[in-house]
Amino acid sequence: MNENSCSFHGEKELRDGQVESVCAAYPSPYDKDTSVLRVLRGIPISELKNHGILRALTAEANGWQPVVSAEVLRAQEEWEAVDNIQTEPGSQASVDQPGQLISFSEALQHFQTVDLSSFKKRIQPTIRRTGLAAIRHCLFGPPKLHQGLREERDLVLTIAQCGLDSEDPMHGRVLQTIYKKLTGSKFDCALHGDHWEDLGFQVTGANPATDLRGAGFLALLHLLYLVMDSKTLLMAQEIFRLSRHHIQQFPFCLMSVNITRIAIQALREECLSRECNRQQKVIPVVNSFYAATFLRLAHVWRTQQKTIADSGFVLKDLEVLAKKSPRRLLKTLEIYLAGVSKGQASLLGAPKCYGPHAPHSKDLTFTGVCDLPPHSSEGRAHLGLPREM
Repeated sequence: MNENSCSFHGEKELRDGQVESVCAAYPSPYDKDTSVLRVLRGIPISELKNHGILRALTAEANGWQPVVSAEVLRAQEEWEAVDNIQTEPGSQASVDQPGQLISFSEALQHFQTVDLSSFKKRIQPTIRRTGLAAIRHCLFGPPKLHQGLREERDLVLTIAQCGLDSEDPMHGRVLQTIYKKLTGSKFDCALHGDHWEDLGFQVTGANPATDLRGAGFLALLHLLYLVMDSKTLLMAQEIFRLSRHHIQQFPFCLMSVNITRIAIQALREECLSRECNRQQKVIPVVNSFYAATFLRLAHVWRTQQKTIADSGFVLKDLEVLAKKSPRRLLKTLEIYLAGVSKGQASLLGAPKCYGPHAPHSKDLTFTGVCDLPPHSSEGRAHLGLPREM
């Protein structure tokens, strides 16, 4: 063994304080390993950290570098990049981040800040009346909306002209939020796919945007309001459960779109003007009217044992009632939400049962407020429904 080998191992501190040279006692490589074991057996555990041999071995080990492949290094860099992402509240990165729930006010603010001039040109704020209908409305109809509230009304009608844009991150977040709140899922889902049928979209080409005709993005904002407002979330979940009843099943989201259509028509016919003037607000009144109308539909559907075959006629009767007595519907909603906050039983009542063999929504034929045959007494002309917006 050479001098470097001897100096590498140094001296050993024994229990009695004596020092013995490793090289002198164990000159061969094989004997050296045996000698190290014998010496270490005689050293107290508390003294091992101070032993020269262990210090040398530790120093040698600290210089060892593992061989890491380029693929592992790339994966480590990607993970560290994910771990270091930090978004500040209100930043654009936070707004567009997938997987993050969006509130109704945040989505509304988006429409308040973007240019909607091309969509605003299409709206017809009020119903045009001529002849005796105009005179009758002037004498006996509801009051006109206050001048200061007309811009807010126009914004509601303009949003109803906007379609769903899957390339817009905000639009995607609205859809994801609705899906997660109704299904309880914690994960994002594809913006196109058959899974939207589980929520009651009768999608064409697996795209929920095709079901928004006549209500536009306002239909999604109303659903967002329903699921993100703590006062109405329980109601939304109750109606969603009712929509999945094995006999009384109906397409939840498509029914909601039709409720939004009724709200749009009631606003245009000035049926909500009195309440808007009283509250000095338009959007909150329209939201509450939508929720109250949906609650009324669910109550009728549940208590009168309605099925999908009755949908068109139920919606027709509902529209007549909603336009005639909006304040009555709003009061019913107020009572219901007060009861929910006190933990009282649901006004809808518990559905009798839910079966695993319920028909899929795509197998159902749903008749909306715009789908009744024009030659019937319940047709479109009788309803006074708007043209496709």
